[in-house]
Amino acid sequence: MDTANIRTAPETLIDEELLVIREASALMGKSPDQHYVIREILHLLSELLGLNRGRVVLPDAETDILRIAHAYGLSQTEIKRGQFSPGEGITGRVMQTGQMVIIQDIDSEPEFLFRTVVRDQLPHETVSYIAMPIEQGGKVLGVLGVHRLRDRPRPLARDLQMLKIAATLIAQVIMLNRYIQERTARLETENRELKWALNKNPSTLGSFGIVGESMPLRRALKQIEQVAQTDATVLLLGESGTGKELFARALHLSSARRDFPFIKVNCGAIPENLFESELFGYEKGAFTGATSSRPGYFEQANNGTIFLDEIGDMPLAMQVKLLRVLQENTIQRVGARREAAINVRIVTATNQDLQQAVSRGKFRLDLFYRINVIPVRLPTLQERPEDIRHLVRYYLNQINQSYQRNVNIAPDALEQLAAYSWPGNVRQLRNVLERLALLSENRLISAADAASVIASETMNEASTHPVADIETTLPGGLRTYQSVQTSDRASIIQALAISNGNKSRAAQQLGMTLRQLNYRIQRLGID
Repeated sequence: MDTANIRTAPETLIDEELLVIREASALMGKSPDQHYVIREILHLLSELLGLNRGRVVLPDAETDILRIAHAYGLSQTEIKRGQFSPGEGITGRVMQTGQMVIIQDIDSEPEFLFRTVVRDQLPHETVSYIAMPIEQGGKVLGVLGVHRLRDRPRPLARDLQMLKIAATLIAQVIMLNRYIQERTARLETENRELKWALNKNPSTLGSFGIVGESMPLRRALKQIEQVAQTDATVLLLGESGTGKELFARALHLSSARRDFPFIKVNCGAIPENLFESELFGYEKGAFTGATSSRPGYFEQANNGTIFLDEIGDMPLAMQVKLLRVLQENTIQRVGARREAAINVRIVTATNQDLQQAVSRGKFRLDLFYRINVIPVRLPTLQERPEDIRHLVRYYLNQINQSYQRNVNIAPDALEQLAAYSWPGNVRQLRNVLERLALLSENRLISAADAASVIASETMNEASTHPVADIETTLPGGLRTYQSVQTSDRASIIQALAISNGNKSRAAQQLGMTLRQLNYRIQRLGID
């Protein structure tokens, strides 16, 4: 009788193992519900193999606290109690080390915390506990834990083998579920963007090329909308490339002056000796070469809007004359004897701190007060990263139309562009997309293409803004080091990352000698 039992038992156990594997695999193809599939796998381990109170512990995405996410044979109260800090208890150790732990007797193991199930609720005989890491691609995703009665005929090695198979299946379920969630979230985002594009009112400022939905952008747009119907002077403040001209044009097109000219003047591009004639025009014979009369920008913008970009670069002598235009609403051509009345709305813009320019004597205080009636600060692209995806699609569509191309962008490439800081703001993003679209050999911009162009932009930034020399040469060839600034730390770390740790190449990027770089690395404590 006993001999027969010994012969038949292994065959029965093997059948049970195959049944567990077959049923667990069928579950994965039956339902996309991660909770249902994993709970049923734990159910199979309990019912068919006697590995009871199975639980899958996963880290919280925000706090890293380990919590029971899926269980079989545990009450809701026990599940809620199953929380562990990183490294705490057996579960925390397995999650931290990625090594399986077998506790032969939970009563004799001080690290077994009885956090989930109190001892009185377990069998009075010797209880073992097995904690198995759930791994995928060398990364520990969570911990599979089960109770096991030590005094049972089934070999421990066979239980461990089944638990490894179960952990592998659970890992696949988790990764598949994450992929589905990411894919669903991406599709929902794209659907929202499409709905936003379809439902967008063409009369709103968004139709003027200002693309995005972020709060900083909305605040700037709201200010523009509030003053569009007035004649108040607006000062647009923001870094280079933030779209100041677009906002100025949107302000004009949203006003009652929309049917009259919008004239843009770049104050930084006009030679000082030509400023007056360019802005106010000249009469025939006013100077050598003036063979005919010519209206200036202010006259050309009459009844419309004149946009004075980079107002901080205007010479002081012209600032006095501009102030008179603002006060009197009149201009006088070079060589003319009379003033002429004009009706122009003035919008100005700068990327400089005009108050500092006033304190340095580079900008008139009275003019600053006159143009600073409605200051509107335009956000940088770094302040509105959620708009990058909108901008990429918008500009890629424009580029395709302009160059008769049909280029799209892969989702992972779009994510790389969205993660970049874009110090050159929208202008830099537009230029990079144009480069990607025109140089792409395929119809799809890949993640590798995006990574390559971002690396190129980063290197250009490093070479354009080298770290200042930290050594000065004294008489006799002696050198003394200048003070090291903590703000240089990020530049050095970035250069080392780009050069894959090659300090010679990093030093070249930063415009430094190797000795200078080594000194700065040492002083800043860079590892």
